[in-house]
Amino acid sequence: MEKGFLSIILHAHLPYVRHPEHDSFFEENWLFEAITECYIPLIGVLDRLQRDKVNYRLTLSLSPTLITMLRDELLQYRYLKHLHKLLELAEKEILRTRNQPEYQQLARLYRRFFLHTLNTYHDQYSCDLLSAFKKHRETGKLELITCAATHGFLPLLSVSETAVRNQVNVGIETFKAYFDFAPAGFWLPEC
Repeated sequence: MEKGFLSIILHAHLPYVRHPEHDSFFEENWLFEAITECYIPLIGVLDRLQRDKVNYRLTLSLSPTLITMLRDELLQYRYLKHLHKLLELAEKEILRTRNQPEYQQLARLYRRFFLHTLNTYHDQYSCDLLSAFKKHRETGKLELITCAATHGFLPLLSVSETAVRNQVNVGIETFKAYFDFAPAGFWLPEC
């Protein structure tokens, strides 16, 4: 029987949602939810795999818009405020459900989850999730790649060869500016 190969490639992209002209902006919640429910849990899995000396290989594609937002100081500050609001809500739920043990357990679970998320984001990684991905890349287990600058669907942009070339070049240059090395590959945006 022939031996096969399997590549696991995770693609992380969000449209650019930073809006400094507003105190809060609804679309920024997309980023905050992705950090809370995807990127920090993924980093936790990578940390545990490293701790347990599991031999794995994984490729992660990070879009230039996402890279830029993850390192943006305003969005980092707003994400911390978002986490504190979630913790405040969890505390209120614990109080509200004090006579409902079937709900109390869930409220406590969310408080633990949000506290763990805050600890990972602020204390462990100093609000810099890119450094966490870079750390795992340096172990040789995680390969980091990028995609087109604005995640544009390149076949539709092909009416202008310059537009396609710029999407690719800006994507790669943005990646290099934040990571100090060239991406190992390139994800072709699918939509």
